[in-house]
Amino acid sequence: MSGIFNSSIGRKFAMALSALFLMVFLLQHFSINILSVFSPELFNDVSHFMGTFWVIQYVLQPVLIFGVVFHFVMGFVLEYKNSSARKVAYAKTSRAANSTWMSRNMLLSGAVILAFMGLHFYDFWFPEINIKFIEGDMSGLIDPNDADSGYRYFEHLQHKFVDGWRVAIYAVSFVLLSLHLLHGFNSAFQSVGANNKYVRGLKGFSKVYAIGVPLGFIFIALFHYFTH
Repeated sequence: MSGIFNSSIGRKFAMALSALFLMVFLLQHFSINILSVFSPELFNDVSHFMGTFWVIQYVLQPVLIFGVVFHFVMGFVLEYKNSSARKVAYAKTSRAANSTWMSRNMLLSGAVILAFMGLHFYDFWFPEINIKFIEGDMSGLIDPNDADSGYRYFEHLQHKFVDGWRVAIYAVSFVLLSLHLLHGFNSAFQSVGANNKYVRGLKGFSKVYAIGVPLGFIFIALFHYFTH
């Protein structure tokens, strides 16, 4: 196993697999959040299920956290290895002529996205962990003593998008995520060997995903900002 991570191809392959795993999660996360626009009740019910089902909480959630940490750590390792391997002669050439801005700044966009995830965890994950595992309230209700008070999930989501500055941060972060995905999606498929006759279709799908999902998250934030 260590031999895989010691090779450049092995590290890129591991990076690609972690990226694909996180893309699946991102799509699932979006599919749930978009429900808050069309049906707060359904959003509450699905969120309650996701937030209390033991398999998700005690098996899938730790796997997800590991995947996030692994992906970003591996990204920094790859960038460090690539920077160390560049020769002086290579540095004299114009990298801008042969690569896109995003391909040259994946580390920067990744760092911004990581900082955004810290804010996102602060807004949603940490309060949820506090309520469920420290206060011991697994009910999902706003008031655990009032069965008619409704679930807390929609109210919490809507409350976080009251401030314009937070919505702006979310919007900028998702724009950077879109650019990050546009480059990373194709790189991931190439790293796992999906560079064949279907690559044109994969590139088309990656563009739809990389633009559509982040744009959808921006729409959700703006919707709740203007309708709260």
